[in-house]
Amino acid sequence: MIRRAIARLFWTFSRWRLVSTPAPTRPTILIGAPHTSNWDFVLMLAIAWRLRIPIRWLGKKSLFDGWRDAPMRRLGGIPVDRADPSRVVADVLAKIAAGEVFGLVITPDGTRGSRTGWKSGFYRIARASGLPVTLGYVDRTTMTTGLGPTIELTGDVGADMSVIRAFYADKAGYRPELRSEPRLRDEDAASPIDDPAASPEGS
Repeated sequence: MIRRAIARLFWTFSRWRLVSTPAPTRPTILIGAPHTSNWDFVLMLAIAWRLRIPIRWLGKKSLFDGWRDAPMRRLGGIPVDRADPSRVVADVLAKIAAGEVFGLVITPDGTRGSRTGWKSGFYRIARASGLPVTLGYVDRTTMTTGLGPTIELTGDVGADMSVIRAFYADKAGYRPELRSEPRLRDEDAASPIDDPAASPEGS
């Protein structure tokens, strides 16, 4: 109740408008893009709390050090140990098997800053877990943010990414100058992108 009340106040007084499809009713990979500012985290929480979406998100292990561990986990954080990234997939699968319904928030263009493309961790995790992908967005040109369509990945990386690129083509992010093109480095490879043990870092 408190989170929903906070979100209601945020959307009442914010210059941003929530323009969204309905919240997913099953576990999903929730893409957060373009990721260009710290404000993306605030908008993500405001969207999730307003739509009543339980969320999980990936963060580097150092973010959970010391006193920060408890609040980060309460906000849905899952620490990523870069020495053993495959545990992330196992953790997600265990939560699904336990009956949790959540959106796993992933920012495929990595940390803030200009990039030449997206990292493929979101695709690997979605394929390994069988989860659909929900396209969340931030667009400063229209001052709108929210959730777009939820899609099922087919395993045809080029075709899947074409659908994703079409959706994000007119989404500028909070800082448009730092936006990166939704294109995977290994997009044209035969199939190694399906390796579930590959690193989800910056996914």
